[in-house]
Amino acid sequence: MVEVRRVDAALIVVLAGVAAALHVGKLPPALPLLREQLQITLVQAGFLLSLVQLAGMGLGLAVGLAGESLGYKRCMAAGLALLGAASLAGGFATDAPALLALRALEGFGFLLTVTPGPSLIRRVAAPAELDAKLGLWGAYMPLGTALALLVGPWLLPRLGWPGWWWLVAALSLAMAAWLWAALPADPGGAPNGRSDWRGRLRRTLAAPGPWLLGLSFAVYSGQWLAVVGFLPTVYAQAQIGATLAGALTALVAAVNMAGNIAAGRLLRRGAPPRTLLRTGFAAMALGALLAFWPPLDGGPAMRTGAIVLFSLVGGLVPATLFALCVRLAPGNDTVATTVGWMQQCSAVGQFVAPPVVGWLARLAGGWHWTWAATGLCCVAGWLLAGRLAALRH
Repeated sequence: MVEVRRVDAALIVVLAGVAAALHVGKLPPALPLLREQLQITLVQAGFLLSLVQLAGMGLGLAVGLAGESLGYKRCMAAGLALLGAASLAGGFATDAPALLALRALEGFGFLLTVTPGPSLIRRVAAPAELDAKLGLWGAYMPLGTALALLVGPWLLPRLGWPGWWWLVAALSLAMAAWLWAALPADPGGAPNGRSDWRGRLRRTLAAPGPWLLGLSFAVYSGQWLAVVGFLPTVYAQAQIGATLAGALTALVAAVNMAGNIAAGRLLRRGAPPRTLLRTGFAAMALGALLAFWPPLDGGPAMRTGAIVLFSLVGGLVPATLFALCVRLAPGNDTVATTVGWMQQCSAVGQFVAPPVVGWLARLAGGWHWTWAATGLCCVAGWLLAGRLAALRH
């Protein structure tokens, strides 16, 4: 049995992020059961999906400030505990309002968990390993989402949706205990105490770096969620079975993890961040064009390959942004605040882009203009990459 103290501390932080991401990915496979057993409407189902992002839209910056004031380890452990408690209680919900309220609590717990992640990794990782470890951190979301999409449809018929909620809750609570036991304590007497939160907030929002990082993360995450989120619908319209559609969607989410890990390794070897960002956005533009533009339509197989390209190479973007975050934050004591601002901007992108793509598809009578919406995001990302590179130098 591997002793806790021998496990890489940065890896434990990444696994904590994966445990949090499971709560985001656990819902889509359970929606049919929830609609049947709790009489949840489509509108309520939409709110269940978006409540996590609503929490991020309003509280990302505040959670970043809290993490720096209260301590990164304490903040992350509290977030995991809150996720576990809300999911545990959610398994006992008997109506939609109760489940919606607990889902909002999960959104807050998710923010508490993931916002301190890069700062904790920066504390526990060796300087030579920092870029690679931040690349791993960038993979927490696709890995957790893909695991939930793959395992959920298999476990739900056996456990029911309450059992699925309780299992994910148990994983979060166990992860909170492991993280608390394995990571070093938050340093005492840090200069970033409660009394200085106004100064940290002012310095973060006055600096150009957090804004450029946040806008870049927004145009990336918004288009990624729009494409991946609508994939089951796209596959259903192509007469692909639900099981195969779920597996293909999980594959698209999972390959994004490989792009994140590759970005960390390439940064460690000296690859310019601007090159990685522009490569990622260019691949996303090309993948969406090949997948959705009718003159290039090669059928379901080609569409799947194009979206795999979109997600795989697009994975270079978030890991590079996380690595830049620890360099472009206006000070060592504002890294978590900068990450919080990035999460807040990302949540706005994820909240806005999917409805826009859905509206465009309804207006056009199909998905053949999706590439135009994602292409605009990629052009913005390409330009932002140049500004980030100029700021870094």
